[in-house]
Amino acid sequence: MIAEQLNIKVKFIRGFGDKTRLQILEYIKDGEKTVSQIVDNVQASQSNISQHLGCLKDCGLIIGRQDGKYVYYSLRNEKVKILLSMFDEVFADVQTDVACCDRHFENVEG
Repeated sequence: MIAEQLNIKVKFIRGFGDKTRLQILEYIKDGEKTVSQIVDNVQASQSNISQHLGCLKDCGLIIGRQDGKYVYYSLRNEKVKILLSMFDEVFADVQTDVACCDRHFENVEG
């Protein structure tokens, strides 16, 4: 049971572990945005953004709200926003160490 919970937690954390997904989360943390707005801000194709939005929804990090022909995406709740802020706080403390660590993350940019 513990291994299964750990696997699910890894899937959840993976939602934050992609540059495009993190850009989307950072962009929508202050309010809901349409797919078009996200595409313009992140500067990626609509199909690519849609795939990432699907992943973020499946991970429970965002929700979508249909309004006419538009879908508005936002963070699932305030706790996700707090978690993003906590990442920033911890990252500020370890940024130099992370920048020097290339032993396990050779393909971070990819």
